[in-house]
This record gives sequence, C-alpha cells and structure tokens, in this order.
Amino acid sequence: MTMRLAMIGLGKMGANMARRLCRKGIEVVGYDRDVATVAGLAAETSMVAAASVADAVSKLTAPRVVWLMLPSGDPTETQLKELAAMLSPGDVVIDGGNSNYKDSQRRGAWLAELGIEFMDAGTSGGVWGLDNGYCLMVGGSKEVASIMQPALQALAPAPDRGWAHVGPVGAGHYSKMLHNGIEYGMMQALAEGLDLLKNKREFDFDLAQLTELWRHGSGVRSWLLDLTADALKEDQELAAIAPHVSDSGEGRWTVIDSVEQGVAAPVLTLALQMRFASQDDTGYANRLLAMMRNAFGGHAIKLKPSPQRREGAEIAK
Repeated sequence: MTMRLAMIGLGKMGANMARRLCRKGIEVVGYDRDVATVAGLAAETSMVAAASVADAVSKLTAPRVVWLMLPSGDPTETQLKELAAMLSPGDVVIDGGNSNYKDSQRRGAWLAELGIEFMDAGTSGGVWGLDNGYCLMVGGSKEVASIMQPALQALAPAPDRGWAHVGPVGAGHYSKMLHNGIEYGMMQALAEGLDLLKNKREFDFDLAQLTELWRHGSGVRSWLLDLTADALKEDQELAAIAPHVSDSGEGRWTVIDSVEQGVAAPVLTLALQMRFASQDDTGYANRLLAMMRNAFGGHAIKLKPSPQRREGAEIAK
C-alpha cells in the first residue's frame, strides 16, 4: 500500500520535504498556519491540503503518521500536546525539527504512556535537500523505524544511503546536534584560513581559484568548500554582507554537552564563541581590552570619530 502521512509545518524545509515525498510517490497531507502556502503547495504538487491539524489527522488511516517540521521549543511542545488528544495507540509522531535531544527523550516517554510511537529525526540538507536528498538520523524503536522506512528512503539521497536508525528516542536529535557542532568548527576553520590568504597581500591570491582548486583531490574537500567556492566566484570582497554570524541552539547544546560529559571539545567551543563575538554590536569587551593595554603599558588607544572630530577634520581640509 502507498504510505500516507501528514506534514505539519510547511516552511522552507517542511515544504521541500513535502515536495520530495510527493515526487517519490508518498501521499502527503499538508498543513501550515499560512493558508496561502498550503494552497500553493497543493496546486503545485499532489499534496492534499488540510485546513487544520485536526483536519490533517482526519485524512489519515491507521496507523496514522504525523511529521512535525516546526521550530524547536514551545511551538513543537504545544503542537505535540494538541496532537496527543487526536491520536490513538499505534499512531506515530515524528519530530523533524532541531529539538533538544533531552526534550525528545521526555516527549518520547510521555507519548509511550499513551501508546503513541515517537521518532526524533535529525534532518540535514537545507534548501538543497529537495533535489539532492536529506541526511536523516532517526531515533526510536525498530518497529517505528520499519513503519517509517518508505518515507525515509524517499527523503534520503538514495534508498540505501543517507538515512539510518541510529538508536533509541533521543539518538536522532543528539547525533544531529553533534553534526551541527562539528559543522561550526569546519566553517570556522575555512573562514580563518581564507581570511589569512586574503590578507597576504604580497601573493595577491585569487580565493575563487584556490577554493576551486581545493575541491579536487585535496584533504579539505567538502560540501562546505563547494558552496564557498561557488560564492567566491561571484564575489570575493563580500562587502555587502554584515560580519554577524548567528548561532543555532544546537551549537550551544553541543558545548554544554561537552561540559556535562567532561570531554574536551576546544575547537567546537571556540567556533561557538567566535559566533558570539561577531554578534557583539557594541564591541565593549574589545574596548575594555584597549583601555587595559593603555593603563598598564601606555599603548595608544584609537578613538572612534565623534561628530565634533569629523567636523574639525572637514574644517582642517
């Protein structure tokens, strides 16, 4: 029989996952608070539009499968509580968002008391997943993994790779958390290395040329390098981009976990700290450092131009 599931949350990831599932022959009932998004996706694909979560659930057959692609925290928690009242023993809920693995463990235990199966699906692939497939790290029982296999195979790059049942409930989101923590370190290393190359004026490196070169046969070749090389072909100065790098919850959770385990993770920790540094609009800590260097060593302090100083400079001209 053809598998049918409900996809709740049709943002960038949820919508593309619904598209890929439909392409692969999985029947999808879709719901999002944005009515226009639901209508547009239903017109574009074979997805069945739902007017509410309850309507989506009513369009499913047992065992009913509901896949959530919602922001972590309260949105997912609230929706799960509402769903629990609509579902029956044997039904399945999948959380494909970036939830904290401890929340997933708690939710899995709570739903198990009601006889409802729960799977936490760490999902990687971003906007490229629609065409290339998603990497899926799923936690839950072997039984629920078997039920979900057709959908997992459809979403993955190929039926036999790019997805795996990695352990019990919580293991999916934990492995995705570490995946993202590692990603932070890889991105930071690339950024620092390319920054050094750009500032080595005597060699006048072409960063687009170098990153393209590294993509073939080198030890640092990766998808992140591929994306970087493509971007640098278009613009090496990046003058229009503000030097502000956001951090996801998973990067923080990775570092917290390393502390709780007592396992050293200096690269992942520093990569997170560098993101915090980029978010400091005031630069207060750096101003304090400059003040301290002046106080103990008499080092000169660079003053920010004030309106008065700028006026004086213009008059001097």
